[in-house]
Amino acid sequence: MFADRVQAGQMLAVRLEHLRGQPLVVLGLPRGGVPVAAQVATALDAPLDVIVVRKLGVPVQPEVAMGAIGEDGVRVLNAEVVRMAAVSDRQLAEVEARERAELERRANAFRGERQRLALTGHVAVVVDDGVATGATARAACLIARAQGAARVVLAVPVAPPEWTEQMGDAADECVCVATPEQFQAVGQFYADFSETSDAEVIAALHSIRR
Repeated sequence: MFADRVQAGQMLAVRLEHLRGQPLVVLGLPRGGVPVAAQVATALDAPLDVIVVRKLGVPVQPEVAMGAIGEDGVRVLNAEVVRMAAVSDRQLAEVEARERAELERRANAFRGERQRLALTGHVAVVVDDGVATGATARAACLIARAQGAARVVLAVPVAPPEWTEQMGDAADECVCVATPEQFQAVGQFYADFSETSDAEVIAALHSIRR
């Protein structure tokens, strides 16, 4: 369906033309979402940044998300999961401290000394290279809203047919190029789905900022 992430981003940008002229900030999910987001930012003449999120996993079942964290100390919790898993304040603090250290390491690696772009009063366009379970994309939307975005748009090239149900009310608008019935994994819809490197992420951010 897509030759690579660049072509996917170009096709996705066409679906986002209705946002042109609004106060936008395009946010790519590292790493694979950034090449897609770069094409969107270029087409819409909008600034590009990364949105770095980390899932907070239940201590005894790390694959189960009890929340997520973003930069500037932002945290969103699923109170029901925390209660059902009987997670103590101490356990929650330990998980958050560990994930926050990794989040800051990644943010520094991608952005360097440049400041995070402010989202207050802006439309945050959260972009990834696709959605499978939707957990990371949903967390990113919640973080963007917590960071002050006036409106959150989640945009991806490909997702399963029921993907908007996975998002719930995390995004104000969901945009997708294709929702194929025979969906198993994001990578099956790319001819080239090679891993995006840190260097490619940094280069994309530099390019758009210039």
